[in-house]
Amino acid sequence: MNTASVPAAPPAGDDGRAYDRSALGALYRTRLNKGRAVLGEMFGGHVELESRGAWVITAEGRRILNCGGYGVLLLGSRHPTVVRLVEEQLHRNPVATRVLLEPQAALAADALVEVVPAGLERVHFAGSGAEAVETAIKMARTHGRDHLVATYDGYHGKTMGALSLTGKDVFQAPFRPLLPDVHHVPFGDAEALDELLATIPGRGCVVVEPVQGEAGVVLPPDGYLRAVQRACTRHGAFFVLDEVQTGLGRLGTWFGADREGVTPDALLVGKGLSGGVIPVSAVVATPRAFSVFDRDPYLHTSTFSGVPIAMAAARGAITAIKEEGLVERSRDLGAQLLRTLGDTVREHFGDAVRDVRGRGLLLGFEFREPGIPGDLLIELVSQGVIANHSLNSHLVLRLTPPAVLDAAEVSFLCEAFDRACRAQAARYVPTSEGGPVHA
Repeated sequence: MNTASVPAAPPAGDDGRAYDRSALGALYRTRLNKGRAVLGEMFGGHVELESRGAWVITAEGRRILNCGGYGVLLLGSRHPTVVRLVEEQLHRNPVATRVLLEPQAALAADALVEVVPAGLERVHFAGSGAEAVETAIKMARTHGRDHLVATYDGYHGKTMGALSLTGKDVFQAPFRPLLPDVHHVPFGDAEALDELLATIPGRGCVVVEPVQGEAGVVLPPDGYLRAVQRACTRHGAFFVLDEVQTGLGRLGTWFGADREGVTPDALLVGKGLSGGVIPVSAVVATPRAFSVFDRDPYLHTSTFSGVPIAMAAARGAITAIKEEGLVERSRDLGAQLLRTLGDTVREHFGDAVRDVRGRGLLLGFEFREPGIPGDLLIELVSQGVIANHSLNSHLVLRLTPPAVLDAAEVSFLCEAFDRACRAQAARYVPTSEGGPVHA
């Protein structure tokens, strides 16, 4: 598939700087973030002006296949079902009074309850995954669960409560002291969790991911979530399953919880709930877990919680996933890509590849040298594909492709991945003399 196109239309009110890389770079350095300006230059200085389906269109008119987005874009960009509902709501009532009853929030909550594990019946909407985490922490506190338990290398966001759970020193160190009474255990080790909870009976709040995304697509042993739930039940802990990245079909099931048949006290949803259009997240809880919030509707609030335009996006996302069979598509396409791209990366990098793993359309390629993922990430952009690094693992290149990729787009991805691996392997794979090349 050709990545060339015509230049994107200029944004409304554009003063010309949208097409000027140096001007934008200066604005990033002086108005936003110097580090982001440097990163933009590392990736070729491209300026994205438009997105359409699986593609990003730059100011020069180049089309780049977006297999990144950190799990947001299961539907791609501007999915017609989501856009239609959002546009209708934009022209009807985008922001509600929060005094009167408003239908979009109720309808979105009902739609979400229909697809989560049975027993989760109450919904609190927020604007980001970190906000959902904060809500779950507060919900647990209403039940006296004041000791937080998370996993090493887990990622739950960067607000102060969520950051206390995020198991990476580099993110925590500048902001300490964080919340007190926070414990971390190895991911996938239910026995270690059980032993810890035994020391804090009736006071634990356990927050885990079904698959660790930012740690580099780390899959736990089969039965792990069931064992976590049993440990929580045994020791009276509050069980929070963070599916902000993994939920709504990303893993080839509606939720990671479904694979093991577990129902947590609270399930966190985000990223894909936006439909790639309007940021929105949610906590879906059992009636018992939600009970204190039920009694006092002002106990935990936010001005933009349940804003109608975001609720329209959430309804559109759930509708599109259902109508187009994207959960099953994620499962099948993910298996195909894991096999094909895995064969490619092993062919070119050989023993420099430590592991290839994934579930659904959350794919990770782990290398033995930290330089390879970064160089491959940059090379992929030059070949017309956007991927992701993993915040908690510099050894892993991560792909989160949309489930709406058609056959031609899948072929383009596989061919571009092959070209990128071929180009970068020469720098790392041993030469005929046996030494690695670092050009």
